[in-house]
Amino acid sequence: MSALPVRRVSRGAGTVLAWSGAAVYPVVVFLTFSHGRSAFQQLEIPVAAGLTVLVLSLLRRRALAAHAILLLAWVFAMVSLPSGAVAGLLVLITDVSSGYIAATRPRKVSVPVGAATGVLQAAAVTAFLNADEILLMTILLAAAVTYMTGNSLRTRRAHAEVMREQATAQAVAAERLRIARELHDMVAHSIGIIAIQAGVGGRVIDTQPAEARNALDAIEATSRDTLSGLRRMLTALRRDDPGAAPLGPAPGLDDLARLAEAAGDAGVAVDVRTSGEPRALPPDVDLSAYRIVQEAVTNVVRHADTDRCRVTIGYGDGELAVEIEDDGAGGVVGTGYGLVGMRERVALLRGEFAAGPRPGGGFRVAARIPAPAAA
Repeated sequence: MSALPVRRVSRGAGTVLAWSGAAVYPVVVFLTFSHGRSAFQQLEIPVAAGLTVLVLSLLRRRALAAHAILLLAWVFAMVSLPSGAVAGLLVLITDVSSGYIAATRPRKVSVPVGAATGVLQAAAVTAFLNADEILLMTILLAAAVTYMTGNSLRTRRAHAEVMREQATAQAVAAERLRIARELHDMVAHSIGIIAIQAGVGGRVIDTQPAEARNALDAIEATSRDTLSGLRRMLTALRRDDPGAAPLGPAPGLDDLARLAEAAGDAGVAVDVRTSGEPRALPPDVDLSAYRIVQEAVTNVVRHADTDRCRVTIGYGDGELAVEIEDDGAGGVVGTGYGLVGMRERVALLRGEFAAGPRPGGGFRVAARIPAPAAA
C-alpha cells in the first residue's frame, strides 16, 4: 500500500476516534461530577480533562458541532453537581469556544451562537443555583466581551489580508508599468535600427548589392530578437504612456561593471563572477537579469549591513543563472516592491525565482531564466 492511502486511512481513523470521544464526552462529564466516591473520580477527572481538550481541538474542523457538545456536556455537569466551581467551568469553556467561532466565522453565524451561549449559560446557572442579578449580569457581560474580542480578531485579520492583497496588486501593477516602459525602449530602439538599415539598403541595392544584403541580415536579426521578446512579454503587460520612458538603450549584463562601481562608491564591494561561456542574450533576458542584479545589490547597500556581496552570472545550456549573495544581517522575505518586481520579471520570462535568508547568515537572491542564444 502506498504512503498516500495509508495517510488517508490514518487520518480517517483519527477523525472517527476523535468524534467518538466527543460523542461520549457529555456522559463522561456527567458521571465525573455525579460520583462522590474518590475511586471513580481519580479515573474520570483525567478522562474528562483529556476529552475537553479533544473537543476543543475539534473546533477547527466542525466549530458549531464541537461548541454544541461543550454546551450540552457542561449543562449536564450543572445538573449533576450544582456549584459555583462547575458554573465557572461552564462559562469559561463555552466562552472559549464561542470566542473561537466569533474569530473564525462570519457574523451571521457568530452572533446567534454568542447570544445563545450567553442565554443558555445564564439559564443553567439560574435553574440550578441561587444566582443574583450581579452574577447573571457578569455571565452575560463575559459572553459579550468574548464575542467582541473574537469578532475584533476576525475583523483585523480580514483587514490585514485585504491590505496585503492590495499592496501586492499595487506592487505588481507598478512593476508591470516599469517593464512596459523598458519594453517600449527596446522596441523603439529596434524599430529605429530596422528603419535605418532599410533606408541604407534601399539606397545601395542597385550599386552595392553586398551592402544591401548586410542591411537585410541586420534587419532580420533585429526583428527576430524583438519578436521573440514580444511573444514572451507583451501578453502580460498593459499599455502605459511611453512619453516618460528614457530614450537611451536599455542596460544589460555588460553594464554590471558600472553598477559595481556605483555600489563600491556607496561602501559595498561587488565581486562579479561569470561561469560558462558568455554569449549574446535576447534583449528582454539581458535587461531583466541586469535589473535583478541591480535591485538585489541595492537591497544589500540599504539593508544588509555588510561591505561586500557576490554576483554570479552562469551561462548554461539554454538558460541564464543569476545569483546574488551577501554575508550581512539577513532579514525576512517581505512583500515590498523590490522582491515582488524581481519575481514578476522572472515569471514573465517563464523562469524560476527564489529569495531568502542563507543558513549561515546573510541573504540570497537566485533566478534561472530560459535564455536561447540571440539571433
